Amino acid sequence: MSDDEYEIVVVRYGSRDTLRSKVFLNYEVYGEADGPIQMDYYFWIVRNDRRTFVVDTGFSEHEGLRRGRSQLVPPGDALASLGVQPNAATVVVTHAHYDHVGNLDLFPRSPLIVPSAEYAFWTGPFGQREQFKHAVDENDIEHLRRAHHENRLRLHTGSALLAPGVRMIELGGHSPGQCVLTVNTSEGMVLLASDATHFYEQIERDMPFHIVADLQAMYAGFDQMNELVQENDAILIPGHDPAVLERHQPYSREFAGLAAVIGRRQPVARSDAAMPASAG
Repeated sequence: MSDDEYEIVVVRYGSRDTLRSKVFLNYEVYGEADGPIQMDYYFWIVRNDRRTFVVDTGFSEHEGLRRGRSQLVPPGDALASLGVQPNAATVVVTHAHYDHVGNLDLFPRSPLIVPSAEYAFWTGPFGQREQFKHAVDENDIEHLRRAHHENRLRLHTGSALLAPGVRMIELGGHSPGQCVLTVNTSEGMVLLASDATHFYEQIERDMPFHIVADLQAMYAGFDQMNELVQENDAILIPGHDPAVLERHQPYSREFAGLAAVIGRRQPVARSDAAMPASAG
């Protein structure tokens, strides 16, 4: 594997069932009957032989329980089973909502790359307004402040290479500094959309998510992501769609239903560590 090519591991650490009317913004305008929808929770590992990025860190067990969300596998256990040593990884935060920056305590010495607009917003006065702050856990924001104080925080703006073959692009929309990543793999470019689009349907049907900081920016983000996919024949990975694991190869039989891989670095032996039994 070359220096600018990566393996991506998609880790499904949680799941819940909800209603379409609780997922899509102003759902009644579409004139469709309400119905169930499954929402899965992911984080992503981007790695090659030279470097490892952990993209987002899931929600903490405490915050999940507070919100009625349960973990299929604790993110820390998943990372260990997948051979990731937290302090040897760089953490990339796509945005600061509770289900993407929990568990930062697992990375006490790791560098963190965070959108500048996200950090400024959530540590500023408007992040405390009720219609915004419900989406974050103040403990997570405090972890970001602490990392900043410890000089571990790298603030990102616009579009920039994080490393050869990995680009971080600021879109906004869902959250003030919402970012996506493009990653080179042996299967081609992958667009890790995070919550710039939660579901394939969201971007395919132009249906914004119900939590939105800037609706115009969210629509513009759909357009920009569609252009990236079309111009680069890129593989789109949305942030919460159960179909992601159906569309991509399981990491191994032991990880079926919990992890998929794109651009595999090397074959996985049967002797590799499996997910903990508590994963279900």
